[in-house]
Amino acid sequence: MKLPKKSNFLQGDPSDSPTTFTKMPRKHTRLIVGMTAASVLTLGLTQGAITAASAGAASGPQRGGILKVLGQSDIFNLDTVSAYYTVSNMLNRAYARQLFSYDSRGSFASQLVIKPDVATVIPTVANGGISNGGKTYTVHLRSNVMWNTSPVRAVTAADFVREFKMLCNPVSPSGASGYFTSTIVGMSAYCNAFAKAPATVAGIKTFVNGHNLAGVRAVNATTIVFTLMSPAADFLNILSQGFCSARPVEYMNYLPDSAQFRAHTLSDGPYEITNYTAGKSITLARNPAWIQSSDPLRSAYVNGIQVTEGLTATSVQQQLQVGTGNMEWDVTPPTQDIPGLTASKDPNLIIGPSGNNYVDLGTYLALNQYHGPMTKKLVREAVAYAVNKNAIVQILGGPAIAATTSQVVLPGSVGYVKGFNPFPDKNGAGDPAKAKALLKQAGYPNGVAIKLLYSTTDPGPRVGQSLQASLELAGFKVTLVPATQSDFYGKYLTQPSSAKSGLWDVAPPGWIPDWFGNNGRSTVVPLLTAPGLGSNDFGGYSSAVLNADVTQALKATTPAAVSAAWAKANKQAVKDVAIVPVNVQKWPVYHSSNLKGCNFFWYSLNCDLPNVWLSK
Repeated sequence: MKLPKKSNFLQGDPSDSPTTFTKMPRKHTRLIVGMTAASVLTLGLTQGAITAASAGAASGPQRGGILKVLGQSDIFNLDTVSAYYTVSNMLNRAYARQLFSYDSRGSFASQLVIKPDVATVIPTVANGGISNGGKTYTVHLRSNVMWNTSPVRAVTAADFVREFKMLCNPVSPSGASGYFTSTIVGMSAYCNAFAKAPATVAGIKTFVNGHNLAGVRAVNATTIVFTLMSPAADFLNILSQGFCSARPVEYMNYLPDSAQFRAHTLSDGPYEITNYTAGKSITLARNPAWIQSSDPLRSAYVNGIQVTEGLTATSVQQQLQVGTGNMEWDVTPPTQDIPGLTASKDPNLIIGPSGNNYVDLGTYLALNQYHGPMTKKLVREAVAYAVNKNAIVQILGGPAIAATTSQVVLPGSVGYVKGFNPFPDKNGAGDPAKAKALLKQAGYPNGVAIKLLYSTTDPGPRVGQSLQASLELAGFKVTLVPATQSDFYGKYLTQPSSAKSGLWDVAPPGWIPDWFGNNGRSTVVPLLTAPGLGSNDFGGYSSAVLNADVTQALKATTPAAVSAAWAKANKQAVKDVAIVPVNVQKWPVYHSSNLKGCNFFWYSLNCDLPNVWLSK
């Protein structure tokens, strides 16, 4: 999710639901050649069974019915080119398709394996799809993927080229342009030029039609070739993102993501948007142009999908429990309800993924290294020792939801180093005596005053108060700085001027990577490199050593080299106290008792719309 353009949290209106999890979007600068299940395990991912279809699924999938999805807020961006929000991923699965994607119908480990979507096969060196030393990707398209136009027509390579050429449009660009400018030949120069084009329908159309993108080329109707500046072992992960969808030529008649655009969406997926009412509802019906044999990832069991917005998390939970709704949209079960739901072993509650797998760095401490005491490494080390991480875990729902961590990389992802923690904190309880000693060594024998910025959306205030308590035990004199959720990111964290002027010293954001496995480009890169306006490197951390490690990891081509390089970068960041990782999280999902086939799907942090069904 993105709010504003380059923040990294999923939406939750603080006025609507004080008990809703704030969904931190996968966000910005977030890349593996198609991984087989074996290579996933080789890279250290844990195979874990996910809670699958609820009771009654043994009778088999059933077709029919209208899936009722309930939530709070409207979609941020409906245009796939700028949609960068976990709820966008959920909706896109129903009506928009990419070259490559993931299959929700299996375990967490199997879900991480990149699968062909509109592409016919995963490109490899063996089948000729990867050549030129890993710098050329040739992708062949299925010939029977159709647009719901009148008359129906096939999706072509030119439709995908058009999407890539629109990623840097001056009206509603992608929030992850760094994925492309850092990998694809000519993308950076193309984007720099596009930024100067008139932000009008005519100006955009003239620029796109008059400028070639050297690294993305349609050879014919069913073949597209990508040329990279250097090998990128995670390039297929980039291509699996929602902003790499096919884009019909009709979209060039509207400003990207405008009201006119939203009233004229087309579909190449199993469902089509038949009605969109901003802030209220989205209605989808079966797409008559969709051909099941063309789509290996979606089954499309229900006849239609009705999204209703404007509700609170509490009312959504109540409706799901009585069966007047089926699925959550942009909310999770109220945090105060989770202990009771887990204690009663409610079969409609899914906490995913299973085992020692987590989907986000739920809380970490951004440290202001532009100005003030956090510029001193000893002070940052004192913070690392001081925090009572166990208390934060309890606030977030306890061990069923969260676990303490000491690393930037999530457990199970490439680069995670088991047992690595250079600042032992008494198993997450914190070590205030050690922190005080470090502050004294740093020149603060009587403690040091700091400002702790926090979001006023729950559980932000409770997290802020807990951090204040543990830091004060360690000798810090903490002043709390409250901010609304949008200001927390938009006014403070993504604006270096606020840090440079000393408005905050410590802040507790969170982060969800865009993919798992080899995801250093989606975690280490955005969080710890290239600080500046709009960057997710909120504290201004910069290290030539870490940057060299990242460069080595991004250029590595073998699983062993990739893993070693990301582990080195991860350890460097932790030793530098670039940030202070606090906890990793799972995700709670609740659904009605008549909804079946709900595997927790990391891509949307929910059930998968086109693969669930309703019992009769």
